[in-house]
Amino acid sequence: MSTDVLIIGGGLHGLSAALQAARRGVSVQLVERHFVGRHASGATAAGVRTLGRNVAELPLSLEAAESWHHMKALVDDDCGFVACGQLQLAEDGEALAKIAKRIARLEAMGLHHERLVDADDVQSVLPGVSPHCVGGAFVSGDGSADPHRAIRAFRDAAKKAGVTIVEECLVTSLTRSAGHWRAETIRGIFEARLIVNAAGAWADHISVLAGDPLRHAIRTSMMVVTERVAPRIKPVVSSFGRRLSLKQTSQGTLLIGGGSQGKLAADRQSAAVDITALASSVQAAIRVFPELRGVRMVRTWAGMEAMTPDHIPVIGFSQKVEGLIHVFGFSGHGFQLVPSVGRVVADLICEGHTNHNLDAFRASRIAIERVAA
Repeated sequence: MSTDVLIIGGGLHGLSAALQAARRGVSVQLVERHFVGRHASGATAAGVRTLGRNVAELPLSLEAAESWHHMKALVDDDCGFVACGQLQLAEDGEALAKIAKRIARLEAMGLHHERLVDADDVQSVLPGVSPHCVGGAFVSGDGSADPHRAIRAFRDAAKKAGVTIVEECLVTSLTRSAGHWRAETIRGIFEARLIVNAAGAWADHISVLAGDPLRHAIRTSMMVVTERVAPRIKPVVSSFGRRLSLKQTSQGTLLIGGGSQGKLAADRQSAAVDITALASSVQAAIRVFPELRGVRMVRTWAGMEAMTPDHIPVIGFSQKVEGLIHVFGFSGHGFQLVPSVGRVVADLICEGHTNHNLDAFRASRIAIERVAA
């Protein structure tokens, strides 16, 4: 099976790159070891957030924000996106001072998407919030989406654009010769001019097979979904310096997360919920919104995603191996970036370059040789 580009990994970033490259006339095949959207993309809280981003990510994030408001133009579906706002609470004066300092830095750079809010503003945006919350930051155009609807939309759009998707297709070896890649899989052999490593929690394994060994941790963030309750929380809520993510879905259920980590299996192939650790996120939610006390939990889960030491992704060409592009390591906050990162990777595939400066995302910063040195 021969193609221009073989994308390894069927999460949303792999699907977005496949879709946007195929629409430019490139032949694309995508292989996924399990099922499309099976891991990080399907386990996410699906926050659409420019709020609190690392400065290096902001150009991509702000571009993506525009795309989310017009997502139907990209994949013929709004993916359940609602611009309900994102609110980062300050639970004490020290946190509020740090938020104010961050917003001042952004404004000095000409960026005005974050707004500093006081305690009265917080009560207005989130009635019922605990009175100990003294303020925070708010972005009205941020919000959240439906991850499973997004997966279906990007998958269907990619197929319509001509992308061939092969699921349950584990890559077992990668060999490059005469300017082409040969990928051996349990479903057959693929040949391609370019390889895109979008393998998420298994990106390090693919990097080794490709001859560019990289190292990352695996993030196993946990989530709780509750029973349905009356509408009471409009924005997506976080708390500065604390592990909390809280939102209410259109069905009335509450989704609680914030980075509490599950238990990674010894073989690094699965993760289980750690109830003790998860309790900290639940207690954080009750602390800032006391009305949640007594609401019943219905389901919990843990996802799996590659996490880099600096918590920003790897995006761009390998500096070691020709014809290899990496896109992974979103460290728990990659959902919002899906449309813009897909566009950038499609640029690299089709043009060999992009208008975004990708220096901060170089793979060489997590190369095994560098870590060992």
